[in-house]
Amino acid sequence: MKRGLLLDPQLLSPSSVHSEPSSLSGVTVDTDILSSSESTSSRSSWPAVFHVPKFSYDAEIKLQRANLAYLTDGTVLLPDPKLKSTILEGLLQEIVQYKVYTTDKEMEQVAQSLIHKHPCLTEEASPNGCGGWKNSLKYKLSNYRTNLRKLGCPEVTVNSLQNKPADRRNAAFGVKKAKRAEVNFCPVYPSTETEDSMEAMRMALLLDVKKRNNRENVKVKMERTFAHRRHEVVRDAPSVETLMARWPALFEVCEINAEFKRITTVPLQSKFLSQLDLHSDNLIRLFQKRGGQLGERFKAIVAELADCDVDGGRECIIKGLCIYMGEDPENLIHEYVGMDEVAVDEAVEGITVGICVLKEDRASQPSDIVIVIEGNKVVEWLDNVPLAVAMLFGLMYAINLSYPSELRYTFEIIQKVFMELDAGRLSKKALSLKHRLLHRN
Repeated sequence: MKRGLLLDPQLLSPSSVHSEPSSLSGVTVDTDILSSSESTSSRSSWPAVFHVPKFSYDAEIKLQRANLAYLTDGTVLLPDPKLKSTILEGLLQEIVQYKVYTTDKEMEQVAQSLIHKHPCLTEEASPNGCGGWKNSLKYKLSNYRTNLRKLGCPEVTVNSLQNKPADRRNAAFGVKKAKRAEVNFCPVYPSTETEDSMEAMRMALLLDVKKRNNRENVKVKMERTFAHRRHEVVRDAPSVETLMARWPALFEVCEINAEFKRITTVPLQSKFLSQLDLHSDNLIRLFQKRGGQLGERFKAIVAELADCDVDGGRECIIKGLCIYMGEDPENLIHEYVGMDEVAVDEAVEGITVGICVLKEDRASQPSDIVIVIEGNKVVEWLDNVPLAVAMLFGLMYAINLSYPSELRYTFEIIQKVFMELDAGRLSKKALSLKHRLLHRN
């Protein structure tokens, strides 16, 4: 498994994070997580439509007159160096409200928004009218990252040469940046805290998790140590075993929900389940349309749905989704029937990422449902498989794991279609399914 790495350079602002319900089918209650005024970044996800800000007063006057001339006779404006610099700086400050590492598509979106609002800035020699603006923005942002590195911004310093392997110290190697719509990938420490003070709080947290009826203290300290934990996860990429020893609370259902929301600003469990339910009817319809050998597998899944409760039905839909995306659900959900604990432990050691369902016999209810990562049982005693899938997905964000190659399309659908994170960039296979889900005919 590869670990990606990313960062976020912005002072943190007040936020409220809500823990998710731990049961999928019963009555649930969300509880507020006490948040520090500097524990979560004020950033938000990249917008579907980029907002071009207002520039300086004199720049706006020049652009207003130039836009009028353009609409009158098609005259384009060749901005002088001062005006161009003002425009680029204004756009840059708007961009870094979202991220400091952008994609080529995102930069083109910014440039297109600029010439849409100010058509006088259209570049006649450029095929799309804004190629020069896009390139200028790229250089501007690159120089800005250099300044942030000098200021010690963790989102940028994590990619400095001294933090790379001795034999691979070049700027292009292993750039750690948000790749799955993380909003708070590697936030700065709260202004009143240092690495030493955060480490002391982490040590206190190890004692808190061992105390009974101490959920509130654990919740508060997990919130306050978020930046410290993300630095460790992103910069050092420790093993799962190490993370379990240093941050045991991170592998509890309520904290997986909270950590995911801190990273993405999106609720995990409630959104996953609601979106799964929302698309279930259309997914079943697609399953029923398939023929051949796949069609036979889908017939068995649809037939099983008739006798399932809510959570069992959701599990069937998840398995069907894997098959529809050309992947094997047995790579995600491993069933062990009638095996003793020693045999199960031996089997688990060979699993990189997955969910283990333990049963006394095939007809019985699961005696345990476990999430396994890198051969370690990281979360046990889960209520049902859909909850386990949601928590596994959340852990991939919390400990910065890449998706397993044999399940990449299934997790892409969960991320981009169900959770709507980075929903504008899909593989052809995922885009095809999304189109079918949104267009019933």
